[in-house]
Amino acid sequence: METEEKGSPRALIRYGLAALPLLVFLVIAGVAGKMLYDQDVHGKNISEIPSALIGTKAPPVDLPPLEGAGTPALTTAAMRGKLTLVNVFASWCVPCREEHPLLKELAQDGRITLVGINYKDRNDNALRFLGELGNPYQAIGVDPRGKAAIDWGVYGIPETYLVAADGTILYKRVGPFDRTAIDTDLEAAIRKALSPAKEAGPATGS
Repeated sequence: METEEKGSPRALIRYGLAALPLLVFLVIAGVAGKMLYDQDVHGKNISEIPSALIGTKAPPVDLPPLEGAGTPALTTAAMRGKLTLVNVFASWCVPCREEHPLLKELAQDGRITLVGINYKDRNDNALRFLGELGNPYQAIGVDPRGKAAIDWGVYGIPETYLVAADGTILYKRVGPFDRTAIDTDLEAAIRKALSPAKEAGPATGS
């Protein structure tokens, strides 16, 4: 049987393939460690994930309505000309339930239009969720396979986007809203969007 000489190209390839899983693990561990370091030492919120779509036009939306919810379908036309808050939610999402009371408050803010994308959910479960907690949305689009969420660059739900009247994504919140995020980041983004002399440049959320 022919044996491989140590240091031969074939042997080096085999050693490299054997070491690949370890290298992948080290890279993942390094990234996770950096995130935890930033959180603990610098106080950085690890939920701050930048979106490549911020500052660009929102992806087209043409989603069917949530049957039985009594709200219209979510389409690009329904959002056009309005400062719109797009919230991605599902009945099975525990953080969505936690932030829902704050969404109901935001629904009363006359400066914005709150709409929802129901993500990978069952119709009856979504209706039960809204029936129990209340429906703050002026329009709901059903995204059963998550295709629209992919277009929007959703990492995980809940996620929320502030979209300008001209369709530009101004702000993204990864994870559930809390009072601080609404009173600081979101409020600042809304005021900037509505300011006649607003400066160029998008905002990012925590």
